[in-house]
Amino acid sequence: MSETRIEKVRLGAGGPEVGAQGLGCMGMSFAYGPTDLDEARATLERALELGVTLYDTADAYGAGENERFIAPFVRAHRDEIVVATKFGLAIDPDDRTKRVIRNDVPYIRQCVEGSLERLGVDVIDLYYMHRRDVNIPIEETVGVMAELVDEGKVKHLGLSEVTSGELRAAQAVHPIAAVQSEWSLFSRDIEAKVVPAAVELGVALVPYSPLGRGFLTGAFVNADQELGEDDFRRQQPRFTGGNAAVNAALLEPVRKIAEGRNATLGQVALAWVQQRSALHGLSVVPIPGTRRRTRVEENTAATRLILTESELQLLEPIAGQVAGGRYADLTFTSAGRE
Repeated sequence: MSETRIEKVRLGAGGPEVGAQGLGCMGMSFAYGPTDLDEARATLERALELGVTLYDTADAYGAGENERFIAPFVRAHRDEIVVATKFGLAIDPDDRTKRVIRNDVPYIRQCVEGSLERLGVDVIDLYYMHRRDVNIPIEETVGVMAELVDEGKVKHLGLSEVTSGELRAAQAVHPIAAVQSEWSLFSRDIEAKVVPAAVELGVALVPYSPLGRGFLTGAFVNADQELGEDDFRRQQPRFTGGNAAVNAALLEPVRKIAEGRNATLGQVALAWVQQRSALHGLSVVPIPGTRRRTRVEENTAATRLILTESELQLLEPIAGQVAGGRYADLTFTSAGRE
């Protein structure tokens, strides 16, 4: 797989054109332990050289620090990239170590102004509702987001961790460019209803954690034993204790395919996600996170790895055998609302 720029796709029927793979920026300054900031900055630049144009952050990543971190890069390449950020996860006033979900109007307006200031831009290209507050009608939330578009503060709207019904209700208020949800060899629940709804409505899917937060690359086997105390993955059931051992064994078919293709485990996992686009008939733009140039080179090369039908069949049973949930607290996902 020789080096070349990745292809472009459109996010939704009327959304922006972006590279077929984006870049998740969260880990560059938040959640995954110490970072070499100079290398992370070089990674942003290298991704752009390879055709990555969708850069994903959120106000919740380090209380705005991740937005501040990528801001110089965003401003330097303003006409070349699409910057996506999010609102919806606030610090719990009673326990600052915890998050609460907020979709109320004053909060949304406070968030957009904060993100614009931290990013140093006049308009946000893609603005997501990070999580859904079920106590507020989604029509009300998207109505406020639509006002931000009318006011020129936001170009396109996105939703994260929503059900098919919530997506349809939102689309009735304002066009939705993209839905962001976890989608990987380990997480396929959205295929039942959300993906068909997105196809019907002309909405793109932006899979986050397409590499299972690094687990699908074989980078670690047990978070408790191998990752630092400040690493977010130590809190996730799939990566600790007995679950980790069960799930590590599920990587054998991924490893077998990788060896046969002279590829990495991560490239096989990403190729599987990228091929969901052709399978389901919609734009799929995964946003693997990395803070190293070598990894972004590896990840983008996966867009050119086409798995055969027999290889896809080897990978098919994995998701149904995964031990443990995506999060310890599933109220922060769409699980149980579909």
